[in-house]
Amino acid sequence: MSIEAIDLPMTNKVQKPALSYRSRINLTRLGLVGLVFGFWEYASGTLFSPFWISKPSLIAGYIFKWVVHGDFFYQLSFTFGSMIAGFTLGTVLGLLAGVVLSRSQFLSDVLDPFLVAINGIPRVALAPLFVVWFGIDMLPKIILVFTLVFFVIFYNTYAGIKSVDRRFTDLAFVMGANSSELFRKVILPASLPHIFLGIKLSIPYALIGAIIGEFVASSAGLGWKIQMETSLYNTTGTMAGLIVMMFIVVTMNALLAVMERRLLRWQPSSRFTTTQTQ
Repeated sequence: MSIEAIDLPMTNKVQKPALSYRSRINLTRLGLVGLVFGFWEYASGTLFSPFWISKPSLIAGYIFKWVVHGDFFYQLSFTFGSMIAGFTLGTVLGLLAGVVLSRSQFLSDVLDPFLVAINGIPRVALAPLFVVWFGIDMLPKIILVFTLVFFVIFYNTYAGIKSVDRRFTDLAFVMGANSSELFRKVILPASLPHIFLGIKLSIPYALIGAIIGEFVASSAGLGWKIQMETSLYNTTGTMAGLIVMMFIVVTMNALLAVMERRLLRWQPSSRFTTTQTQ
């Protein structure tokens, strides 16, 4: 009994790969941005007066002149300085507090109502008090940013450590891991997704805290700039400041996402799986 060879049709054509999932996401985002700004440009002056929210073309021109001929970098550095200082302080202390209280149930139960009460205080109400206590320099703004960031980082760190599967820790103990190794090799890596989520959520809060502090009392910064432009009924300048703020948050979030992907390459993700299968 013989088996006949079957000739398969051969082709020299190489099929071009389809756009990756990430490329489609980015193109869709660009399309949405273009659609929003295009409608805004058309509607401003047609459906409503540019006096109310200006026009994208006017805002772009304002930002260009502000960057090239104005004090853009000075105002940005003032706001960014207090934002980064408060954000760093809140992140470090929030991580430490989350780790300590997650490892001590007694201490967590004792401090829980006090933390809830302090976190319930509106930060906007604290801003004028911080000015009275610490002056109008950067210190009250740094403290205000810290109070906003600390609790976001703390609660996410605490929840992340508490959510670690007990089977992993038990297995590590059986394999001879001590407390330090257990934390470094099991608990901390498993809680990193929660921690990164807290950091992502705290970035806009940090910028909001810095801006609120500048609204209350300041002689420089993006918040001060926005307030001055608003007092002059210059909606173009006001919207320019708001767009710069959004750009800061989006840029920092993108940088953090790159760091997260590098540190969490070991973790399976439905998003990355989808990317590979498209």
